[in-house]
Amino acid sequence: MPKVDFYIAGDQQPQAAELLACRIAEKAVAQGHRAFLRTRDEAQAHGMDTLLWTFRDGSFLPHGLWDGDPGEPIVIGPAGVSAPDDRDLLINLAEVPLDSLGSWQRIADVADQSPERLRAARQRFRWYRDQGVEPQHHTVG
Repeated sequence: MPKVDFYIAGDQQPQAAELLACRIAEKAVAQGHRAFLRTRDEAQAHGMDTLLWTFRDGSFLPHGLWDGDPGEPIVIGPAGVSAPDDRDLLINLAEVPLDSLGSWQRIADVADQSPERLRAARQRFRWYRDQGVEPQHHTVG
């Protein structure tokens, strides 16, 4: 079973969840993880592609989109596309639950304070519990 951590952005700034996902991805790459950043749709995937270049001055996170080079440490793709087989970390921004837990070692599920995202996050939290996983909850300022 994977270790599942739920991260809820504590502030209500625009793109709070997306910026938090960038911070998680940055830490993961520094620790040698290979991540799949799952978005709700293609538009958000392209937005994350841009944000990973610009979220912090002087930072660069090697990444690519699902339909490009799968060799980058971070691959971004919308819900419904398959992650490359060599990924050990799923960073989830999609609002729908996974089809299955698959072979993930770790899952970082990210949401913000908007009512609709919190509602979807609660549904995903229950889904993980139904799969036999007890997610850990973190509110990040």
